[in-house]
Amino acid sequence: MASAESSFDIVSRVDQMEVKNAIDQAQKELANRYDLKGTKAEIQAEKDDIKVIADDEFRLDQVKDIVFSKLINRGVDSRHIEWGKVEPGAGISVHTKLTFKAGIAQDKAKELTKMIRDNKALKVNSQIQGDEVRVSSKSKDDLQKAMAFVKGLTLEFPVDFVNFR
Repeated sequence: MASAESSFDIVSRVDQMEVKNAIDQAQKELANRYDLKGTKAEIQAEKDDIKVIADDEFRLDQVKDIVFSKLINRGVDSRHIEWGKVEPGAGISVHTKLTFKAGIAQDKAKELTKMIRDNKALKVNSQIQGDEVRVSSKSKDDLQKAMAFVKGLTLEFPVDFVNFR
């Protein structure tokens, strides 16, 4: 009887709970910051992104720094964070949007599967499934070696390993 194939998925996703907690912390700090009292500075959590509003670009940068530091402290990888361009807002204010990159782009997934395939020490198969990569093998040891190999790579996106079975 042949042993069953084991597998895991390589994904790139943001922990939404940590984002919510970081935004809550940033809003509290913003409310207590003396230098931002009486200004239009605010952080609005929207469905898929975060809107940052301020009187001018200098204050906007201060609020962005608060948000960024809280996200990093909560373990959100900086490679997930993408700031939009600064736009004029209502009255005399400016705003920008913060979005989170999730999923592995097709071209990046192809590069990743090629790197795994080119490593002859790994006896695993890898295939692209939507915005994630599935790695499979008959040996769980080989899968763990593949995980260690992928963790050691310098990638443009953060990775997590899920569905290890």
